[in-house]
Amino acid sequence: MKNPNGYGTVTKLSGNRRRPYIIKEGMSGKQKIIGYAATREEGMILLAKYNRCPWNLDMGQMTFAELYAMWVKMRADRFSASTRYAMQAAFGHCAALQRLCYRQIKPFHMQACIDGCGRSYATQGAIRNLFRHLDRFARELDIIDRAASELLTVAPTPMTRRTVFSEDELARIHRHANLPWADSLLFLLYSGFRISEMLDLRTDNIDLRLGTMTGGTKTDAGRNRIVPIHPQIRRIVADRYAASESGWLFEYNGKKLSQTQYRRFWNSLMETLSMSHTPHECRHTFRSMLDSAGANKVCIDRMMGHVSQGTGERVYTHKTIEELKSNLALITK
Repeated sequence: MKNPNGYGTVTKLSGNRRRPYIIKEGMSGKQKIIGYAATREEGMILLAKYNRCPWNLDMGQMTFAELYAMWVKMRADRFSASTRYAMQAAFGHCAALQRLCYRQIKPFHMQACIDGCGRSYATQGAIRNLFRHLDRFARELDIIDRAASELLTVAPTPMTRRTVFSEDELARIHRHANLPWADSLLFLLYSGFRISEMLDLRTDNIDLRLGTMTGGTKTDAGRNRIVPIHPQIRRIVADRYAASESGWLFEYNGKKLSQTQYRRFWNSLMETLSMSHTPHECRHTFRSMLDSAGANKVCIDRMMGHVSQGTGERVYTHKTIEELKSNLALITK
């Protein structure tokens, strides 16, 4: 049956092609290409969708890489630096899709990138998140009308077990406090900072007179939180503060210390101390010590950068620095 005038055409191309049917619109007079299809029926469905709600053909031909570049320019600044880095790394695992027209990418194309990345559940999740962000952005631009990323799956999150430092281990650390980078281990144990928060801490954010540090990332409650300097690390902070050349509290060769380099120091220190812990387990140990010492729950949440569970605690309780200090001092050596 012949299509109405101006409706468009679906034509089979010559040769052995994976998607041999070319779909062209018929309203502009120039028969611009809408897309390609594996069967005539698929092509007619695409043509019907276009006639029902015409889209911008230039947008319709946008490749995966072009859409990603536009998303980075227009949307990425809404996210944290760590999220942007994760999305950039995820994009690198999608090399097979980067030249494809985004409209033509199917769920199985996306799933192949996830399954074939050869990485852990975290990387697989980052790739899926990238597809979700791009699908949402593509729908805003009327490039697609259905999100393929809704059908994607990733490897399940493995069960994790955080092991806090024992009293014997804490005593061993104090006995060997002069080891290289042992001061950073003590700092993490008595501040509750994440490894990234410690490495991002500038001397400008240290008030030695008041005895406080201002730092933190990740959440609204965690960013720019005030944490008192525990007596056990007061000398460490003061010495690092005085020795800093770059303005970072923990530096290396006069420059900001990267997580990759710090983890090398951490692994060497754990081997020397005959321990097996991750830096994040210092944070769990900090909370455990506060809880065991009977510290106020709201104060614990304030210092950890967590949101208190109760509405009254979140809205009506305003803990002063002195209250935070008195609760932190409950942790004894």
